[in-house]
Amino acid sequence: MLNPQPGDFVCVAIPGALGTLVKIGEWLYGFGYTPYEHVEIYVGQPDEQGIFGYTISTYPDGNGKRPLLCPVADLPSALWSTGKITVTDSQRQRIVNWCNGHADIPYSAADYFALAAHRLHIPVPGLKNFIADTGHMICSQYVDYAYMQAGVHLFNDNRWPGYVVPMDLAHLIEN
Repeated sequence: MLNPQPGDFVCVAIPGALGTLVKIGEWLYGFGYTPYEHVEIYVGQPDEQGIFGYTISTYPDGNGKRPLLCPVADLPSALWSTGKITVTDSQRQRIVNWCNGHADIPYSAADYFALAAHRLHIPVPGLKNFIADTGHMICSQYVDYAYMQAGVHLFNDNRWPGYVVPMDLAHLIEN
């Protein structure tokens, strides 16, 4: 039985037009069709508004903390990092604390174009700094950065800071 813990992340599909736009962004990045367009970090903390707890990520409306509408184990089409990415209790707490303090980072579709430009080796001035900028992110950059703040490096391939899309995270935990 899957038992996600606060600090675990989840890859999910996005229905509708927004999901299609993210699919286009991931296609530009080089993944082609992907089943996961979004990544969130589970922070737990159930209350009256979120009886199953909350996740935090980046969203176009700037409100990154969202109540789960079902138990974590029942989230449709979810791919959890649970049991795949090792984090200590202390690291989990640091991930959750960082997310709670940064639930308002704006989503940036422009980051997808920047990531695609880097992948295609287009020499854009300031590209590395734009991708690494934490004032705007896509969801996968948010998750990667939250983990880095807790001392967990998800990638050891010398990639640029922030050079991560949802499928990069899904690939880490699929197998």
